[in-house]
Amino acid sequence: MKREIIKTGDGSATIFIPEWNEHYHSKHGALQEALHVFIKTGFYHFLEKNKPTQLSILEIGFGTGLNALLTFFEAERNEVKVNYTGVEAYPVSAEELSALDYAEVVSENNASEVFQKLHGTDWEKWNDISPLFSLQKEKKFFSEISESEEFDLIFFDAFGPRVQPELWSEEVFRNMYRTLKENGVLVTYSAKGDVRRAMQAAGFVVERLPGPPGKREMLRATKV
Repeated sequence: MKREIIKTGDGSATIFIPEWNEHYHSKHGALQEALHVFIKTGFYHFLEKNKPTQLSILEIGFGTGLNALLTFFEAERNEVKVNYTGVEAYPVSAEELSALDYAEVVSENNASEVFQKLHGTDWEKWNDISPLFSLQKEKKFFSEISESEEFDLIFFDAFGPRVQPELWSEEVFRNMYRTLKENGVLVTYSAKGDVRRAMQAAGFVVERLPGPPGKREMLRATKV
């Protein structure tokens, strides 16, 4: 399937799939979306509510690695140990990663080095990117996730329900619910009514929250 690198509204890049008319990140701003949905509304919400010293994160759709890159720097900034698992069935190519060049838009001196480390590590094993950030990338389908009460936080960044509705079903969210620890949190950019209802049917308490630029709302779900 053809994939193109395009610039989004905030100057950061993303991957576009013409056949689906679908972007990996928001066309209004890839960086802004990641910071708002996953860092501010996910990572910082969990930190402020639970005050952990260690955090286990599952990303559904590792993709470009942008969310992992941003989380790395927040872990360092807050001195929180993060164990980060990224699941991806179709890894992004080295050529695409070079063209995305997220180091240029992330305001950290060593962003390029960290980005290369995230993508250069072996799959299917834990890799220490720093003393405060460990990464395991798993090449598999979301339906193959089998952990139980393993994660504190889920970044649900799958392709949208318009193109892959099967990834947003009640069955999928029941699996997400099972993988989370008690009081665990799932955040996603989607705010569709059928997605919210699927989360609720799976047992989550769901909040509709202000979305990132270009999107009115997003969802945050908590296992209680």
